Amino acid sequence: MITAICPGSYDPVTNGHVDVIRRAASIFDRVVVGVVQSPQHKQTLFPVDERVAFLEDALAECENVVVDVFAELVVEFARKHDAKTMVKGLRVISDFEWEFQMNHLNRVLAPEIETVYVMASPQYSFVSSSGVKEIASFGGKVDELVPGAVARRFAELYPDGRPGAPVSPQE
Repeated sequence: MITAICPGSYDPVTNGHVDVIRRAASIFDRVVVGVVQSPQHKQTLFPVDERVAFLEDALAECENVVVDVFAELVVEFARKHDAKTMVKGLRVISDFEWEFQMNHLNRVLAPEIETVYVMASPQYSFVSSSGVKEIASFGGKVDELVPGAVARRFAELYPDGRPGAPVSPQE
């Protein structure tokens, strides 16, 4: 059985993320979606349990996909799940630049783990979690950009479309 991991913060999961994960699930026997508990490079809007629930809901029909939380190096997370492959989505050149650096660092730490890049489907190549959060905070519709549960949660968080004053995600 070949296992791959799809790590990320998923704050929140977008339809682009779901597309990449589903495509990975059609290639690998098992896909473990790794949700970073507390990313070092950014503050999350949604707590980890809510990010996990969004993913589990969006990927419920994918029988060979599981969601797990991690707070260690991504290569250690891969080893924990006996994964020899990490799947990452690429949308734009800036994604490549970041992933290129991460790939080289991860190869120093774990040369046995290979990274596979999946190009975003054209309809999702412009979708980012940060862009979706900004649109939602101004009251814009994000229904076509994120799974239904995420869109509904944004409607609760920003009922008046006022940026900077969301209802707490923990409520």
